[in-house]
Amino acid sequence: MGAGKWIGGIIGFMAAGPLGALAGFALGSLFDTDKTAAGGTYYGQEQPTGENVYTGQRNSFLFSMLVMASYIIKADGRVMHSEMEFVRQFLRVNFGESAVSEGQQVLLNLFEQRKRMDAQNPQAFKNTIRDCGQQIASNLSYEERLQLLNFLVNIAKSDGNVCNEEIAALKEVATYMGLSVKEVESMLNLGGDSLEQAYKVLEVEPSATNEEVRAAYRRLALKHHPDRVATLGEDIKKAAEEKFQEINNAKEKIYKARGMK
Repeated sequence: MGAGKWIGGIIGFMAAGPLGALAGFALGSLFDTDKTAAGGTYYGQEQPTGENVYTGQRNSFLFSMLVMASYIIKADGRVMHSEMEFVRQFLRVNFGESAVSEGQQVLLNLFEQRKRMDAQNPQAFKNTIRDCGQQIASNLSYEERLQLLNFLVNIAKSDGNVCNEEIAALKEVATYMGLSVKEVESMLNLGGDSLEQAYKVLEVEPSATNEEVRAAYRRLALKHHPDRVATLGEDIKKAAEEKFQEINNAKEKIYKARGMK
């Protein structure tokens, strides 16, 4: 599978703006070696129409994920094997073995671009990430941005320890994308064993009333429902279903502790 089949080709909203600038650098070498893979439009050409809008939106989501992942992975100044392997496994399962090396190369290109930019101005790449986040906020739905954030949180959690620098970076990126710090804290506590973590998942305090707990769960169930990201593809929807199940598990833990039904 060539680059154009999984992330190249028609690339939707990221053809312009700060994401487009990064795409030109990070994807350019892949296009050079795979000119015919997509059989469609490439970076810098006409915008997609009709059925190709779906492909453009999905590819833009995936590239946006890699851009933001490059920021999270390097938040503590190191590139952890477990974090890179999380991305590789995601690409392997959903796009095939050839996409693994291509996705890794995209990340390495982004790391190199960060190094070049920060050599001239230590805030340059951070400012670019902020601008990319704003572009993402303008072009992805709220629910799609939540799912993108969930991928970033899972990357940070992949080594079993989310350090303070990663938490700070996740909160930065969430804010840039028009999301909240509470939503980051909720996702960081998904899959936790304690009742305290369950409350954080539902974004309520332990002192909340039963009705407030029910209302909080209804809000989360609505905004995290897998059907709301179905247009991005079955793989993205499946990941959303797993997240939705973890939200339900947190709810059940609280309901059981309170004797609620």
